[in-house]
Amino acid sequence: MSVETLSSIEAVQLLRTVLAGYRSGDDEAELAELARLCAHLPLALRIVAERAAARPRMPLRDLITDLRDESGLWEALTVDDGQSAEEADAVRTVFGWSYRALNPASARLFRLLGLHPGPDFGVGAVAALAQLTPSRARLQLDTLAGAHLLDECGHDRYQFHDLLRAYALDQAQTELSTAELASARRRVLGWYTHTAAAAARAGAGAYTLPVDLAPLPEGVVSQEFDDARAAIAWYETERENLIAAVHTAHTTEEFEIAWQIPAVLTMVVADREPAGTWLAAQETALDAARRAGDRYGEAITLDNLGIAHRHLFRLPEATECFQAALDAFQELGQPVGATRAANGLGVTHMLGRRVDQARACFEQALTLARDADDPTYVGAFTRNVGWALLENEDFPRAEATLHEAADILQRAGEPLELAEALTLLAAVYRRSDRIAEANATAEQALALATESDGTLFEALALLELGRIALAGDEAPDALSHLHQAATLFRRVGRSDLQAATWDATGDALLRTDRAAEAASFHQAAADARRWLPAAESR
Repeated sequence: MSVETLSSIEAVQLLRTVLAGYRSGDDEAELAELARLCAHLPLALRIVAERAAARPRMPLRDLITDLRDESGLWEALTVDDGQSAEEADAVRTVFGWSYRALNPASARLFRLLGLHPGPDFGVGAVAALAQLTPSRARLQLDTLAGAHLLDECGHDRYQFHDLLRAYALDQAQTELSTAELASARRRVLGWYTHTAAAAARAGAGAYTLPVDLAPLPEGVVSQEFDDARAAIAWYETERENLIAAVHTAHTTEEFEIAWQIPAVLTMVVADREPAGTWLAAQETALDAARRAGDRYGEAITLDNLGIAHRHLFRLPEATECFQAALDAFQELGQPVGATRAANGLGVTHMLGRRVDQARACFEQALTLARDADDPTYVGAFTRNVGWALLENEDFPRAEATLHEAADILQRAGEPLELAEALTLLAAVYRRSDRIAEANATAEQALALATESDGTLFEALALLELGRIALAGDEAPDALSHLHQAATLFRRVGRSDLQAATWDATGDALLRTDRAAEAASFHQAAADARRWLPAAESR
């Protein structure tokens, strides 16, 4: 919970509350002066009050003098417009009191935590940063929390107040050598990179290109995951730290790490996040790959940027990125990467309603995948050929192609890719007036997507179930499915698919004689599509 700066009255009240039972008779003016020197910050006030409570015979005037006399110890904070230099220095001094009271091991950890890329952290990352065992790291973190230098914000998770984080960083830069700073950063950034790769393997193994990671520094052990849910839960907890790690790596010229973190997380990000969440980090990663002279890293990052731009419906930018990625992969003799980029171009053409161009790209990708003998890609791109056949209303060939794709993906053990193939197959059945088969197939797709925690694939199956219910004249069922689908599409930032869901919702409402509500949903869909190409989203 964020606590705002207190008023003068509130700050004095906080001081009196902590001091109650320890001191009495303190002058109101001196309490107000003490509060002012702490800039009315709750954390600083608490630390000062506890120091005063521990010295009941010490006059407050002496404490105020200490704050002023020790003010030169820290020059890291910039003085705000509404805060005098004296007040800022006093806050720094308060932090210094707690810092200098730490034992050497805890003081070392406090300094190092200033180098962590984000304001909150788990025990695993801290152990890597400080080259400690997890149990030792946890013990020292608890010591820092007990000294009010950290807050515990969850099971085995801690966070800094922003000013304390700045103070810790200043202490690290003051007391550690350049080599020590670089080693600590490399340890924690390496831990995030390797753990992200482990999370991606467990949570979204398909469709991710191999990345050769540098070995972890001695004494650093990355986290591993038993199942997809644990992996995705870790990613969601660490999302902001991972994005911050990309920018930290770029700033400190750890260029390989800067492009590798988004690269290993390709499908975790693509299937679960609004495209804008990682866009800036992916652009940073592209610059890092180019600065490192790593053409392979550049190709992967261009492909990732293509996915992001496509999800944002910036189709010209997506086309440019996928084409550049395809050229780079072919230049490097990387057929699997070229396969993925060609498929990306195909999906972009589909969203722009260029179905024949899309099918040509899918068939090119499929040929490359077969040459590379990659069953996951063969299955996925066979499915996409079936998608193009469906959009061209070649239902018999689409059905046969999607059955083939489903068989391949099932054997390859790719539940989310299989769920999408089954969703498309259900659409073939629906558009062929085979409603019972369509419903059973879409339910199977939904079960697979839900079990594998695939938000986008779950939403696609729900949208298809809504359309099937409409085709079967079951408008109430359709509304239930479509409401769930719209919620999930919003979560992953797919405005195009959300608009398609609103359109179908309008049809369902009209069939239940709710014309005014139907009109509002159709209007919302039309408004959302104004910035999209004239396309009927799948």
